[in-house]
Amino acid sequence: MGNRFQVKDRFADGAQYIDGQLRSGTSGRSHTVIDPATGEEVLTYELASTADVDEAVAAAKRAFPGWSGATPGERSDALHRFAAVLAEQAEDFAYAESLQCGKPIKLSTEFDVPGTIDNTAFFAGAARHLQGQAAAEYSGDHTSYVRREAIGVVGSIAPWNYPLQMAAWKILPAIAAGNTIVLKPAEITPLTSLMFAQAAKEAGLPDGVINIVSGAGREAGEHLVGHPDVVMTSFTGSTAVGKRVAEIATATATVKRLHLELGGKAPFLVFDDADLEAAAHGAVAASLINTGQDCTAATRAYVQRPLHDAFVARVAELMETVRLGDPFAATTDLGPLVSHAQRDRVAGFVERARAYATVVSGGEVPGGELAAGAYYRPTLIAGAAQDSEVVQSEIFGPVLVVLPFDTDDEGIALANDTPYGLAASAWSRDLYRAHRATREIQAGCVWVNDHIPIISEMPHGGYKASGFGKDMSAYSFEEYTQVKHVMFDNTAVAAKDWHRTIFGDRA
Repeated sequence: MGNRFQVKDRFADGAQYIDGQLRSGTSGRSHTVIDPATGEEVLTYELASTADVDEAVAAAKRAFPGWSGATPGERSDALHRFAAVLAEQAEDFAYAESLQCGKPIKLSTEFDVPGTIDNTAFFAGAARHLQGQAAAEYSGDHTSYVRREAIGVVGSIAPWNYPLQMAAWKILPAIAAGNTIVLKPAEITPLTSLMFAQAAKEAGLPDGVINIVSGAGREAGEHLVGHPDVVMTSFTGSTAVGKRVAEIATATATVKRLHLELGGKAPFLVFDDADLEAAAHGAVAASLINTGQDCTAATRAYVQRPLHDAFVARVAELMETVRLGDPFAATTDLGPLVSHAQRDRVAGFVERARAYATVVSGGEVPGGELAAGAYYRPTLIAGAAQDSEVVQSEIFGPVLVVLPFDTDDEGIALANDTPYGLAASAWSRDLYRAHRATREIQAGCVWVNDHIPIISEMPHGGYKASGFGKDMSAYSFEEYTQVKHVMFDNTAVAAKDWHRTIFGDRA
């Protein structure tokens, strides 16, 4: 990895980034970031207080007039410079992301970091295309057009599974549209969010446009959501916490815009004409990406009965080849979960499932050199009922459950039979079958003969209990702009014909 920076030196001034400066939190309580691969301390920092949140929001509010008043070209140029700075620092970002999350370095270097740089470059271009409906005389007597305007200070909360990418997904569309932002990352993974804000300053973005408060959800997070000067809240995380965020946002005196990207339980629907080898490889990759800590990860494989047994056997065989190890080793495929608490939570789901299903492979904590880390072996479960816990609940770990189905109607019905609707995939060589699945599966993204790839140009967001609103793509501007209708009278007539509906008679 070259010359790795020293985390404790990098954040010696604290883990809050407010008005362009790193500083310490003032809550009087500290938090320790732990390397989940070793259990060792990475950084201990002071958590943000509500007063720190107030200062961050005030900084964003001060920066808003200047930033929102900049031309689209000026914001675009700043974001292009931002993308260039991120590219220069890619190695440091990959190192920090793997250190705090336990991600294999090949995932950080080939997915998280380049995806974030690409996203930044995309929004640099998109900043010039905040377009409304073209001017026209829709009434005949007036010219109408639509303006898209920044809405103000955005208060966002990002999760721990993709700290860098989620920070980017929150920050970039907001600032490209002219808003300013206060982001609260998960307190266990704040490093790359802070680095992202610092890189923005190096690129010349004004102080106060991006602020980071590293604090506890109950204190800093809830105060940010309820803050009277925050006009919009964007949250990514569990459905349960998302409901709490919505309660706070709607209970305040101000009416806040709300964007929620919540849990998922993605179905992986394999029809009997699918390429078995492609589906098996896809299932292993899609269920184990980021150690299964991905809201779009394949979690429920529904396989039409003629292929079911062969699919289970092949997936189990492929899972046995997955290499657990040091996240910084080039040969490591699967790192630890983000914490020992998360590892134990995942193990609990699997242990309870043994009473009603078959653990085909995995289902254990490795020993030896990996014993100190939060590792868990890739796990395949078969024979579970559709209403069982492992099928209905979000496990968020390296666990895939396989169930059979008979008819196409049944397979699609089973795929839709959870509260969630974030992502799904359908596997078939039949064009009509695949198109039917994309129409009828209730999810914000449906892949065909693949599962997981995302691109900056396309939206990400869910149905049902997976939330509402879109990240990435030009569609994200729907979340971060106000749409204003402007109408000009073209007649210069004082007494207009429509006035007779209020007073007088037709002239």
